[in-house]
Parts: sequence; C-alpha cells; structure tokens
Amino acid sequence: MIIEPRMRGFICLTAHPDGCAQNVKNQIEYVKSKGKIEGAKRVLVIGASTGFGLASRITSAFGCDAATIGVFFEKPGTEGKTASPGWYNSAAFEKEAHAAGLYAKSINGDAFSNEIKAQTIDLIKADLGQVDLVIYSLASPVRMHPTTGVLHRSALKPIGGTFTNKTVDFHTGNVTQVSIEPAQQEDIDNTVVVMGGEDWSMWMDAMKAAGVLAEGAMTVAYSYIGPEVTKAVYRNGTIGRAKDHLEATAAVITQSLSDLGGKAYVSVNKALVTQASSAIPVIPLYISLLYKIMKREGIHEGCIEQMERLYSDRLYGKSEIPVDAENRIRIDDWEMRDDVQAEVAQLWEEATTESLPGIGDLAGYKNDFLNLFGFGFEGVDYQADTNEVVPVPSIG
Repeated sequence: MIIEPRMRGFICLTAHPDGCAQNVKNQIEYVKSKGKIEGAKRVLVIGASTGFGLASRITSAFGCDAATIGVFFEKPGTEGKTASPGWYNSAAFEKEAHAAGLYAKSINGDAFSNEIKAQTIDLIKADLGQVDLVIYSLASPVRMHPTTGVLHRSALKPIGGTFTNKTVDFHTGNVTQVSIEPAQQEDIDNTVVVMGGEDWSMWMDAMKAAGVLAEGAMTVAYSYIGPEVTKAVYRNGTIGRAKDHLEATAAVITQSLSDLGGKAYVSVNKALVTQASSAIPVIPLYISLLYKIMKREGIHEGCIEQMERLYSDRLYGKSEIPVDAENRIRIDDWEMRDDVQAEVAQLWEEATTESLPGIGDLAGYKNDFLNLFGFGFEGVDYQADTNEVVPVPSIG
C-alpha cells in the first residue's frame, strides 16, 4: 500500500516502515560516528521502541557493542493497516543489530504486568545470564496494577489552581490561550501510580530476586524538569508529583542494590518532540522557541544525541558519574543554560500566531513530529508501494 500520514489531533494514525527504518539507520550512523563507548555489554531496555528508549538501545548496541533485550507494547501491522511506529522501529533495529553480529531480542507486551517481567527474566537467564544495565523508559498514560488489578489513568493537570497560558496548535500555527482545571487528589494519586517509580522498583526487585543483575549493575530512568513557563502544568503539576516519586525511588533502588554494588540514577533529559509531549499544552510552543535558539547556538540535540552524550559523558565517560544536589544526572544542561532560558522567556512574551514563524522553529517541530511516525526522511520514496506487514525478527 502507499502510506501517507493521517492525523487526528495530536497523533498520527499511520506509520511508514521504510521511514522508520531510515530513522533507525540515521541514529545508528550517528552513534557509530562518535566512536566506541566503554560501557555496558548486556542491556535491558524497558520501553525500547521509541524516543529515549529506542535511542538508548541503539547507543547500547552500536556504541557499546552490547547485547540488548528490548521490552515494548506495540501493534504489528496487518493487511491494509500499518503497525505502530515503535513496531517498525524495533523491526529495523533488530535487522541492523543482527547484520552487525549483535545479539538483539524483543518482548512485546505490557511491561507493567508480572507476566512480562517473568518472561523477560526467563529470556535473560536463557541467553545472557545477567545484565549490567537496565534502562527504564516507559511512557504509558495508563497502568493496570499487577497486584490490585485496578486500571489507573494519569492526568495532566496543575495542582492548586487553574492554569492559563499560551499554547500553539502545531498543525495550524495558531497561538491561543489554554486553561486547564486543577487536579483532584485522585488525579494526583493515579498519575503517581502510572508514572512514578513503583513499577521501576518492581522490575529491579524481581530481577534481583531472580539473580539476573550482574555485580555493579546500574539502572537509569528518565525524567524532565523544564523551565519556569511550564512549571505550573508540568513540574509543579500531577506529572511533576510522579517525577518526584520516580526520583525518590532511585535512592530506594540504590539501597536495595547495595550488596551488589549496584546503583540507580534518574537522568533529567532535554525537552523533545515525542508523542507524549505533543499532547501537553504549552510544551509545543516552548519547544518551538527553544529549538530556534539552540539550533542557532549549535547546541540542539535530538533523542540520539542526548543518549549518546549521556552514555559517553555521564554514565561511562568519567570515573564518577556527575550528579546535581538531588543526585540526578543533568543532561538537560544545555537547555537550562541561563542565557537560553532568558531568551525563551523574552520570546514567550512576544509569541503570537503572526510572530511565531519568525521567532520560533515551528517547521522543525512539525518535521520532528512527522519523523516519529517515519515520515519526512530523505532517501525514502513515499510514493512507492510499501509492505505494511513487517515482522520483528525475534518475535515473528
């Protein structure tokens, strides 16, 4: 079939297998161009199919020559209906990894469930014995709790009062005011259950009990802090409470792994165009202003540049991993530079539908959004008939 992007609000309903494969190849080439990283050799990536998780898997494999197991929850293609982009990404990654002589297997299912944890542990035991790095990069909006059976839904809301500020519809470029009603306690609690650290801790406890964590094993989860302008709806809102819980969980896991000499870290990453961030009011406008500045200054990074720098400069580049006062790794350091944030704040006041094309990078935002689904890549013939049914080799 000929596959074109079909939009519905903040999501694209189609994905292009050849474009997703090109995206993966581009990321692999970038990592290879930066040289080898003396890092982990047996890596589990939980949430391995898109965004930071995919970039982590690529960096592990093609930067560190690591064997990787990826866990994700993606939809395969059927005749006349495309797969989710993460499925195509994973198919392309495995193909490239196997061609390079690297071990790569994947598990498709609900990472929150006990069954997928057990299946993953069994695979590690059978094929790798143990892992020395666990990346936790889940970004699901819902979680079925494996103990209670309750389905929890996260909420994106401020706490304590209605939030009103500017946002942009990145499809049309219209800058408008948006208001979000404050969270109830139930919203906060549910968001912490879905996006906090409980499931990360459950994974690490299960793996430690099964003996599949190597001596000195490290685990890293991803977070975001962001600027003053998004604070009310993000860091001081329901998601921020979940991120606080995630970050506090790192200390609990480190204590649990102390007899192995293991450690848990939270890496605070840069604002990037993802399926999740595109749905957060205020964030698309902030990112379009931020990108204009960071590209001009030569400090802009996408997922793969962020993860390659995390591995080479933070996790494995120094004798001691540099952290901030809250024990977090800060790979958002270029975004949060005082000069960058001061200019974003100034441009924010100036941003209107009319001024944004000149002061922001909405075109770059749109392109990055299309790239998430495999569209907009050079070297891909989007008019060609394409097979939408692509297997992930280790899944079939």
